Amino acid sequence: MIAMAELRKIARARLRDAEALYNARRYDGAVYLCGYTIETALKVRICRTLKWPRFPSTRAEFSSYQSFRTHNLNVLLHLSGIESKITTQYVVEWSTVALWNPEMRYQPIGATTKSDARTMLDSAKVLLGVI
Repeated sequence: MIAMAELRKIARARLRDAEALYNARRYDGAVYLCGYTIETALKVRICRTLKWPRFPSTRAEFSSYQSFRTHNLNVLLHLSGIESKITTQYVVEWSTVALWNPEMRYQPIGATTKSDARTMLDSAKVLLGVI
């Protein structure tokens, strides 16, 4: 199990990493890490909602919690308890971030434009502050 406080640190660190990649013109990597930022932040929110001090992190720990073992941001948002708030008050930001999926790691280098990366980074920053 990974402590909620550690997950929070990881989410913030991944956003800083995404910003560094963006500044280095590594837009594909920046977008990819923005998605992980939000995934991790949603897992923190799930812990808060369910009053869990830790989130499952190994296959064995997930054995009783299979619905939580996902990278799907829409599923995690649903489990977080703040879906209504995000989908009504942060429609633009969520619509941008919700396009992310872990399979993006296999996209050809250069598939993401600077503008798309900036939009994703800005959206992830807003959502991280809210989640």
